[in-house]
Amino acid sequence: MGIVYSEPACQAAFDNDVRKLYHVLKADPAKLNVQDEGTGDTPLIAACRHGNIKVVQYLLDNHADVHLTNKKQRTCLHYVSKRTFTALDYLMIIILMPILLLGFFIMEDKKRKNEKLMKMILSSSVDINAKDYKGNTSLHYLSHKKSHRLVPLLLEKQADAGVKNNLGYTALDIANKKKFLKIVTMLKKAG
Repeated sequence: MGIVYSEPACQAAFDNDVRKLYHVLKADPAKLNVQDEGTGDTPLIAACRHGNIKVVQYLLDNHADVHLTNKKQRTCLHYVSKRTFTALDYLMIIILMPILLLGFFIMEDKKRKNEKLMKMILSSSVDINAKDYKGNTSLHYLSHKKSHRLVPLLLEKQADAGVKNNLGYTALDIANKKKFLKIVTMLKKAG
C-alpha cells in the first residue's frame, strides 16, 4: 500500500529502488527534480515521505533541490517531520513487545532512522522555517507529534519557534495545548 506516482523517478524514490532511480536519472538527468503531475512531489519528497534513507542520500549526493515544494507547499523537511509509526508498525510493536522486548527494539530502530533522516536533510541548505499551505513549519509538526529527539535538531539549526501558522498557533502553543512539557521547555529555552 502506498502512493502511485506518474513520474518513474518519484515512484522509484518512494519504493526505495536506488537501482531503478539510477537508471531513470542516467537516461534523463533532468528527472532529478521532476515534479509528479498529481501531487507535485519530487523524488526527494517521495523518498522522505516514505523514510527511504539510501535514496535520500543518493539524491542529496546528486544535488537534488531541497527547496522545491509540492502542491501542498511542503518541502522534504516537512515530510521528514510528519513521519510517524504506521498502524502496521504499532501492531508489530504490540505483538512483539512481550517477546524479549522485540517491539521496543523495533520502535527504537524506527526512531533512530527518523533521526538519521532528519540529520541528512538538515545537513543540506533546506529552509528550516518553510511554511506549507496551512502555515505550518516542520517545528509545528514535530511539536504536534511529541518528537523529543527531533525538536532539538531543528532548534540547533535556528528554527524559529515564534512562527505562527494560519490558525495563529506557534509550535510552543501546540506543545502547550497538547501538554508536551518536555517540548514546551525546549521551545521556551530556544525562544
